[in-house]
Amino acid sequence: MPKMKTKSGVKKRFKITGTGKVLASQAGKRHGMIKRTPKFIRNARGSVVLEPGDANHVKKFAPYGLD
Repeated sequence: MPKMKTKSGVKKRFKITGTGKVLASQAGKRHGMIKRTPKFIRNARGSVVLEPGDANHVKKFAPYGLD
């Protein structure tokens, strides 16, 4: 059997750690930052670890993990 391909959108949006957790960037920061509060902008920095249920959805599309 040939290898399964990783979805290209998953490659761009997520990172899988060595322990199997899925990291994603914070949502809501693409545009419209003028109307966001400074507190929201500050709290939305960096990346977050996805919840286990959401992480399982992502892992289905990355059969061999992400490099």
